[in-house]
Amino acid sequence: MFTKKDAFHIIEEKKEAFINLSDSIWEYAELSLLEFKSAALYLKLLREEGFEVEENVAGIKTAFLGKYGSGKPVIGILAEFDALSGLSQEGSSLVRKEIEGQGGSGHGCGHNLLGAGSFAAAVALKEYLKSKGEGSGTVIFYGCPGEEGGASKAFMAREGMFYPLDAALTWHPGDVNQVSSGTNNSSIEVEYKFTGIAAHAAGNPHLGRSALDGVELLNIGVQFLREHMVDSARIHYAITDAGGNSPNVVQPTAQVLYMVRSNKVSEAIALLARVDTIAKAAAMMTETKLSRRFIDGTADVITNYALEDLLYDNFSKIALPTYTEEEYAFAQALKETYKNLGDHKLPGFPATKDPAIAKYVKEKSGNGTKPINDFLMPNYHSDEMQMGSTDVGDVSWETPTAQIRTATFASGSPGHSWQNVSIGKTSIAHKGMLLAGKVLAATAMDIYENPTLLKKARAEFEEKTAEGYTCPIEPDAVPTAIGGKM
Repeated sequence: MFTKKDAFHIIEEKKEAFINLSDSIWEYAELSLLEFKSAALYLKLLREEGFEVEENVAGIKTAFLGKYGSGKPVIGILAEFDALSGLSQEGSSLVRKEIEGQGGSGHGCGHNLLGAGSFAAAVALKEYLKSKGEGSGTVIFYGCPGEEGGASKAFMAREGMFYPLDAALTWHPGDVNQVSSGTNNSSIEVEYKFTGIAAHAAGNPHLGRSALDGVELLNIGVQFLREHMVDSARIHYAITDAGGNSPNVVQPTAQVLYMVRSNKVSEAIALLARVDTIAKAAAMMTETKLSRRFIDGTADVITNYALEDLLYDNFSKIALPTYTEEEYAFAQALKETYKNLGDHKLPGFPATKDPAIAKYVKEKSGNGTKPINDFLMPNYHSDEMQMGSTDVGDVSWETPTAQIRTATFASGSPGHSWQNVSIGKTSIAHKGMLLAGKVLAATAMDIYENPTLLKKARAEFEEKTAEGYTCPIEPDAVPTAIGGKM
């Protein structure tokens, strides 16, 4: 009989392959929807492991599936592998130092680890299903590019690609070991481009129509809109084309990228409509032409306490990594590089919400002074909204979904930072990655062994999604390699 120990043995036996995969993706550091080397490597490894592969899913060139087995339950394992711009950084370094010739990108969110840890789980589950025989269940590895900008899971969800699943499991690198709970903002990204008429800014300015004026008036209008939004809403923007570098020319083109966030998709859509109106008015005021391009969108996360409990049960039974003096010393030295960024709270979201958990975490973390959080956070259920956004939310509207975090970063490390890039290629990060693979694999095995566990998860899912999924992706939108998330 194939046991969880067998699954863990497979992950340990092949850990060098998983580490090499993570480190290769770290080195590629490819931006959202441009992860061609990363996708090619995953496809190669999936085929070598005997998975049935589907490429270019949902019209996205770097999105793919790896399927193994047959019958039910059908469990999806979600993977990400895109990097962030502006975060090129040498690995295992205690100083900010870019890698020459890399292109300026780096894995500041740890997606090199995320994909590799999920792949480790999928490989272990493949061996489990192989031992069980035909019809014992199916595992689908979802290669999801563009989480930082592109929202591939939302585009997949628009095609209904997660409805066939009985459950979806995933994880994310972090600075704590915990089962993730709580929801988040939905988000929508739209690009506005203004086209005017060039003219000599001194000689005949009256003949020009400034596209940059259109962008600036849009921005001013949105500033006034901020007073009339709900507290949970957010609007961000970036001017991606200011019309050139010549102030003596009336700028004939200019464009700005907007991100609108609110708790529910319907709220974000309504808020975006107001931004659209302001953009049209700005074009009218400047007598310029306006073109609008939808970029991406994500939904809020629907929690599933039943799956969270199952993840925690397995998490609590798996030995956590141990660390050497050198690893603790490196994490402590790295922590010193961001200690002046502000006061750090106790690690873990639950510690800010539950006094008993806060007391436990205070003891385990040395009141937040430990450089590596080498303990498991207590289980904590929450539907409270947190301000980030993720396209995992779109998956959670189509199938019961749950996720964990493992300690791959130094305690308190800022998100999307060079420090995360630096540590992401170390043994500290690798240990957290392999731990995540084991927790996901063990949890999926419980579901395969006892499908009745899904009844509670499905009932909770049906109740929480009774209003139905509103996809944030507009009907005629196509995946676009631009923008960012979180």
